[in-house]
Amino acid sequence: MAKMKPSSSSRVGVSKATLIGDVVGSCDAVDRRALHRDVTAALAAVADDATEAPAFTVGDEFQGTYPTVGMAIGAALSIRLALSPVVDVRFGIGWGPATVLDPDTGIQDGPAWWAAREAIEWTATAQRRPGLALVRTSYRTADPAGPAPDPINAALICRDHMLGSLDERSIRILRGLVHNRSKKELADEEGISASAVSQRAGRDGLDLIVTASQYLSDIR
Repeated sequence: MAKMKPSSSSRVGVSKATLIGDVVGSCDAVDRRALHRDVTAALAAVADDATEAPAFTVGDEFQGTYPTVGMAIGAALSIRLALSPVVDVRFGIGWGPATVLDPDTGIQDGPAWWAAREAIEWTATAQRRPGLALVRTSYRTADPAGPAPDPINAALICRDHMLGSLDERSIRILRGLVHNRSKKELADEEGISASAVSQRAGRDGLDLIVTASQYLSDIR
């Protein structure tokens, strides 16, 4: 069962996108309080579009809900980029009915949460396979009318591999591009030419990641 903050928009049995995130290797963190603060700040940045804002539940796991699968995928990317490369996070996204069991405590249950749990467990297992070591996001659905998982997961796997292959500078540039900042502005911050940013964006597939992420975020 998931424990969420109560929301007036929560209704019994309504399909929604559920997001479960978990910090990878959190037990090895030197300063766990700082880790918690950084993740909390990243979650706050993606709270506005949420049905129930993502928040820590138990340990280093956090949960939230969104109106669409695309919005949950977009939130997962924003969280990951905000924390990368210092903090590594994996995600499970589900779609389906969710039931509020206790309005006072916000405890929820239902197929949407089971789907997200299945997804994040698959993600954790996939990371242990050499060919899928960079996978960080997976999606499952419990609603036949919801977005089909296979094409979404195909896109997520490829995007995760590209994201996991970036160096720190490319991650910073990608973070800016995702938030619609210009390459000239990012070049000035990095102390390099706009041409160098454009070359890096082409070489590392940053523009491709941005475009793919826009398509994924539009999934209803």
